[in-house]
Amino acid sequence: MLVNLLIEHPSAALGILRQTPSWVWLLLAGLVALGISQWRARQVSLTRVTVLPVAMIALSLLGLVTAFGRGGALPAALGSWVAGLALMGLLLRRLSAPSGARFDLSSARLRLPGSPWPLLLILGIFAIKYTVGIELAMQPQAASELGFVLTVAALYGALSGIFASRAVALWRLARRH
Repeated sequence: MLVNLLIEHPSAALGILRQTPSWVWLLLAGLVALGISQWRARQVSLTRVTVLPVAMIALSLLGLVTAFGRGGALPAALGSWVAGLALMGLLLRRLSAPSGARFDLSSARLRLPGSPWPLLLILGIFAIKYTVGIELAMQPQAASELGFVLTVAALYGALSGIFASRAVALWRLARRH
């Protein structure tokens, strides 16, 4: 419905943006800052490498619960989320650490090259949550439409799986030392 609305009435986008609560824009600014910080080379602990994927997994699960927790669709959503996560995990299980990543044994820290990918994944999860929120505000019954539920949940799971796979690759790099 949202896509059709914006195609038929592009001016509706301005109204949607105006009705978005201020805290959403503050959250987006914080997430963009976090993503941009990943764009430059840095040294991080293994704990820090784990925090971002855990936070993004939590954000995607929160998206599922807030979107589908009130109806009977949550179990199907969780199943689809797990399937998306597992599929990405399987596809990326051989993912190696980013080119140029090194583990410094003396400081027990990873030296990571900068990458735009974390920012893109963060924005992907945010965009899904934002779009689903708008769609459900305009059409609440979509929360019980199985195709919608499964698609949204699988997308959340797949993006979470990419984050998790990257963290696992970095942990493997550290364990080799």
